[in-house]
Amino acid sequence: MADPVAVPPGLPVVIVGGLHADARRAAVARLLADVPGSVVLHHDLSTAAAGTVVRTIRDASGVLDAGEAPLVNDCACCALREDLVPELERLRDAGLTRLAVVELWDSVEPKAMAEVVTAGGLTVTGVITAVDPALVLPCLGNGDDLADAGLAAAATDQRTIADTFARQLEYAPVLAVADSPEADDEDRELLAQLHPTARRAPVGEGAPVDRADDGLTVPTPRRGPLSPLAEAALAGFDVEAAAAAQHPACALLPAEADAHGVSTLVWHRRRPFHPERLYAALEDLTCAAARSRGRFWLADKPDTLFHWDAAGGALCVEGAGPWLASLPDAAWEMVPPVRRAAAALDWHPEHGDRGQHLVFTSPALDRDGLERLLESCLLTDAEYAAGPDVWQRLPHAFDTLLEV
Repeated sequence: MADPVAVPPGLPVVIVGGLHADARRAAVARLLADVPGSVVLHHDLSTAAAGTVVRTIRDASGVLDAGEAPLVNDCACCALREDLVPELERLRDAGLTRLAVVELWDSVEPKAMAEVVTAGGLTVTGVITAVDPALVLPCLGNGDDLADAGLAAAATDQRTIADTFARQLEYAPVLAVADSPEADDEDRELLAQLHPTARRAPVGEGAPVDRADDGLTVPTPRRGPLSPLAEAALAGFDVEAAAAAQHPACALLPAEADAHGVSTLVWHRRRPFHPERLYAALEDLTCAAARSRGRFWLADKPDTLFHWDAAGGALCVEGAGPWLASLPDAAWEMVPPVRRAAAALDWHPEHGDRGQHLVFTSPALDRDGLERLLESCLLTDAEYAAGPDVWQRLPHAFDTLLEV
């Protein structure tokens, strides 16, 4: 008889993460019910203060194994990295597991874990972030430090809830979307505009059954075709392509949109920013949208591509390497093909790939006011006509922010 669940050979690994813990657990339960012989591996980082990370392995019936891993360099996330691959290898070598579901702890980001698993010689077939649409805007608006919420992965962890959630959301090609009674059309539209290329799979397929031993509710085991979530988990994943899609030089940023009270403004200009005027406008620009990101060009630093990354009322600006137009021809061979292709698609005869490409997404976005503010930060006609030699003598307003 043909296998009703087609699982790739070896030990397929799917990574499920996200700050929305209830949605994440529901997604994991759905996968365990859908794929017979699957297990979930979870590292609980909440015990890090005691010097260890607690690891559990369970299947749909309950806990199969539990253990502890010591902290590495006082870092719970480092302990996870050190312990994860050996445990997956043990499951693979035992030959009894058909699918390993790695359920990440709340604040762990999937990019690092996907790269660790792949570097360990295992096959990641899917990366999923579980989302409750009703919690998307509250998370994006939450500028609290993870440490204050008890979610820091290390003593030195300075991330916020907003920027962590944004990266979790935007890295995963698949979003497991919980059926949230509190979510409305605006919430669902915000999710769609933030990550328009994601495959959105519903979590709540199948009638649930109560499991009395631990109070959890799990879906009924599936005997027919796979759910969309399980199909997405087994569809395949390219770590290198996912990393390229996050690089500010070639990121697949959202497109223009306006629906259900949510708007996405895509602002693309060729003229450089005046460093002082842009610096003075940073607070207003950062607070103008729930989420903004992209790349930009400062007149006084013509060779550097800058990354714009804002959420929760906080902005991160950092250099992301050179513009390709600033490199000698011989150096282009060292640039990844996807980066060269992205530059070629947007090449200007005078400025090359230099330019402004910023995207702002939010409910109640003041598009006109935002565009006026952005335009006011560009070089004026007279300043632009003065030329690059003069531009580089403008005040270096961003040096403090960039710690130059």
